[in-house]
Amino acid sequence: MYGFQIVENLQKIDQDIKRDQLKYHQKRVMVSKEFTFDAAHHLHCYEGKCKNLHGHTYKVVFGISGFVDEIGIVIDFGDIKQIWKEKIEIHLDHRYLNETLPKMNTTAENMVVWMFEKMEEALQDLPNQCRVEFARLFETPTSYAEARREWMISE
Repeated sequence: MYGFQIVENLQKIDQDIKRDQLKYHQKRVMVSKEFTFDAAHHLHCYEGKCKNLHGHTYKVVFGISGFVDEIGIVIDFGDIKQIWKEKIEIHLDHRYLNETLPKMNTTAENMVVWMFEKMEEALQDLPNQCRVEFARLFETPTSYAEARREWMISE
């Protein structure tokens, strides 16, 4: 019943589906995109291996929410990628993080908040009330730090 089939006639807009049907709902939805980058850093006031210069292949995952537009999209994944490339990655990829980031100890905990803030700042000019819900920064495949919207309010 639901096996493989060849589609012979693609739906046509305004004929098979009406434009007002493209937006199925009016709920907030979260989309997610991940990126990787390679960088070197070291930690200050830390007694352990990480006090020495070393590098990681980092992975960062952003969760971005908003309301769908008239065609049912919150934010184009390509727009997220463009923000990443132009506003964030330029400070990170193949860089010495202690030099390129604001004055901070380059811990995953500090860096993930900076990334959250940079993405949030870039989303301000976009429609659909887009906002960052979380940023998760993996320093290794099994170790990450996370910043969430509900935690970003200073206590």
